[in-house]
Amino acid sequence: MLQMPKSLNLTIVVAFACVLVGCAEQSVVQKPLAAVEAANSHLGRMPNVRTTAYTRVEKGGRRNALGKYLSGRHVMSAASDWSRFPLGTRFRIVSTREEYIIDDYGTALVGTSTIDLYKPTKLEMKRWGARNVDIDVLQWGSDEKSLQVLGPRAKHAQVQKMIVALQKKNPVSPSVASSSTQSSAKAANSRQASAKPSSRTLD
Repeated sequence: MLQMPKSLNLTIVVAFACVLVGCAEQSVVQKPLAAVEAANSHLGRMPNVRTTAYTRVEKGGRRNALGKYLSGRHVMSAASDWSRFPLGTRFRIVSTREEYIIDDYGTALVGTSTIDLYKPTKLEMKRWGARNVDIDVLQWGSDEKSLQVLGPRAKHAQVQKMIVALQKKNPVSPSVASSSTQSSAKAANSRQASAKPSSRTLD
């Protein structure tokens, strides 16, 4: 009977041990991985998305809907109708490989699937113009967080439309729904004149 070299025997034993350890680790992380996969199952490529561009010299100024400075660095700011692309949605433009995050909204975008991309300079904004591009959605944002930000601004008609669309899209926690409803009621009872429409955020 042929005997296998000791080195080969050792290799087989080590390989077998690694398989056993791997199986044990897999059983430990199986549930978290399954949860991540389920959460990301709706991610993927969206073809032919209409995009426009804006910059800080426009009416909305230098800050996004959260009051923070617009980002023109590694992950750049973008605006949308939050009922279509909610706050925190992160995506990459396939053709340019640029990454963006939805941290702003635009009243002119409400009711559309257009995404407004932040550009650091007016020249870059003009160069971009309006383009239809393919995007890879890397992470979807939160409808609930979108409602929390929009609720106090429900006096504006376009914001109200986003709130209604978000509430229809997904049931939200009673506290969020209540705050949005209260804001809507205050808006309905208010006699103050509406602010002038803007392509950017209304406070």
